[in-house]
Amino acid sequence: MSELVIVESPAKSKTIEKYLGNNYHVVSSKGHIRDLATTGKYGLGIDIEHGFTPNYIPIKGKKKEIDNLKKLAKSADKVILATDPDREGEAISWHLYDELGLDDEKSERVVFNEITKDVVIDAINNPRKIDMDLVKSQETRRMLDRIIGFRLSKLMQRKTGGKSAGRVQSVALKLIVDREREILAFVPVEYWTIEADFNTFKANLEKYQDKKIEIKTESEADEILSKLTKSFKIDSVEEKEKLKKPKDPFRTSTLQQMAANRLNFSSSKTMQIAQKLYEGMNIGSETVGLITYMRTDSTRLSDVFVNDTKNFIKNKYGSEYVGSIKVAKEPKNAQDAHEAIRPTSIMRTPESLKEYLSTDEYKLYRLIYLRSLAYLMSSAKTLATTVNLENNGYMFKATGSVLKFDGYLKVYSEYEDNEDVILPDFKNYHSDVVVADTIEKFQHFTKPASRYTEASLIKEMESLGIGRPSTYATIMKTIQDRGYVKLEDKKFFPTEIGFETNDKLQEFFSNIVNVEYTANMETELDDIAEHKINNIEVLEKFYEEFAPLVEKAFKEMEKKEPTKTGESCPECGSDLVIRKGKYGEFVACSNYPTCKYVKKEEKEVKSLAKCPKCGHDIIERKTKKGKIFYGCSNFPKCKYATWYEPTGEVCPNCQNLLVTKNKHVLCEECGYVE
Repeated sequence: MSELVIVESPAKSKTIEKYLGNNYHVVSSKGHIRDLATTGKYGLGIDIEHGFTPNYIPIKGKKKEIDNLKKLAKSADKVILATDPDREGEAISWHLYDELGLDDEKSERVVFNEITKDVVIDAINNPRKIDMDLVKSQETRRMLDRIIGFRLSKLMQRKTGGKSAGRVQSVALKLIVDREREILAFVPVEYWTIEADFNTFKANLEKYQDKKIEIKTESEADEILSKLTKSFKIDSVEEKEKLKKPKDPFRTSTLQQMAANRLNFSSSKTMQIAQKLYEGMNIGSETVGLITYMRTDSTRLSDVFVNDTKNFIKNKYGSEYVGSIKVAKEPKNAQDAHEAIRPTSIMRTPESLKEYLSTDEYKLYRLIYLRSLAYLMSSAKTLATTVNLENNGYMFKATGSVLKFDGYLKVYSEYEDNEDVILPDFKNYHSDVVVADTIEKFQHFTKPASRYTEASLIKEMESLGIGRPSTYATIMKTIQDRGYVKLEDKKFFPTEIGFETNDKLQEFFSNIVNVEYTANMETELDDIAEHKINNIEVLEKFYEEFAPLVEKAFKEMEKKEPTKTGESCPECGSDLVIRKGKYGEFVACSNYPTCKYVKKEEKEVKSLAKCPKCGHDIIERKTKKGKIFYGCSNFPKCKYATWYEPTGEVCPNCQNLLVTKNKHVLCEECGYVE
């Protein structure tokens, strides 16, 4: 009996095949095998008039892969679909099922949250059928994204300088543009503070005669200073023990945020590294997945991991460090339940794996490991002290804290701000009066909200319910690649075209391109996955509202005129303008299509040497496929050419050109080497 296991990733297939016996053959589909066609009305690949029927075709370049999978599936006794444990993975399994012509009798679906031998074998032994509700949810998302993306992108390209628009991408852009306008419109307000410095601690003015005080001008600050002495009476001392609880284990969004803030990783870099850690790495004695699945919005941890980790904590740090956090129990069908992002084994410490990981892989693994470990440790205990000091009716306050028990901070302190501010022992102070060294005023101005960073934008999107774990990194990259925003000092700044694209979308599609509508759509996609609503009804309701808005926009949206260069067309005298094409900007006649003049790009051609055959210049050229070579400028009369860059010197033996090949200077004609 032979069983074929199909996963998405070649790296994953190599890891899993080592866990299974000789009866199993593990292969990779290398991601998606098919997608919506670009034919039909508007090129959507969706028959909107007949129940939103999708037209799927093999992805370009995947025919050979599909034919091979069909051949392997036909000869196998059973086909096990083991793609990722999320909606996209479920959809890929269904596409494989459908395209390979499988049936329920011959095929099974398995999922695992981590790639370790015990978990993979357990999943293989507990298969299920494809969850069509998850498939429909993902299919609906894909069709929504295709309809909105294709129709709005075409509109933007025709009417503005924008390249694309999207269901979630455009809302992310709106958040950035709205924040920028808020910053530009912000008017700073002056205010002052007064601080007393006692050498060992500082206290700030808070109240006057039990009322909160606001100091708006320097003259008000000076008036207060004139009424103060350097002697302060200790009015009250309050000490209170506080617990500092560990943070939840990582979800996709919180991992991306922490990696950006602490490791300076972009969201896409974080996910690329996490993917490698998940799929399996050679750690000397075995090849194994080091972390659980990295696309998740869950903070749940398996009972096995919790118990193993608590024993690890007790043995290494002592029983007082074992936490008492109540962890959610696994659902009955554990295969379908996502976990938080955690190490697959608490025994694989970062230090033990350091020699097998790159620097960045080690940094991210260590962050994930310590976050999961810290979550199951006890809370830290601090003694927080508040001292109120009175001076002629003015009340100053000093606060401090002392760490009494480090708890989870024993392993996680470097990722948190934990500077102790230690105050004197006022309860046993020799007097009820303390004397300040200085009392000073400080000028401040209110500040606008900060511009979004990748981390803060992801956090905002998650809190608003837009986007999903698998989409955050893609959105961050897309809005930059489209030229809608630029990243400076880790902050997003909208570009001119970003402002323009957002404003046009808001003018015509404010009912759809907004936070509330996008969040509600995510909820409806969740409801489809949970079999609460019908996916076709969702698509019909959306399209009834969307289609008229698009038609109206195509008719009424004002088209942006191309920028004039200040030159006249040499053929008809009309203005030359800058246009955008498939390969970037070019200069052409504004009277197109009547006049089809296109200005040829003038490039400075650098002579690298003189041709040994005819004496003309040797210049850098390109083949039709874009490969660089060096040839005579007198082509086609002279056909001298070489793949290697000429040095400009000639061979002392045969007077042919010397070229640089593999860091050596040599003559191709006679073999001379310098």
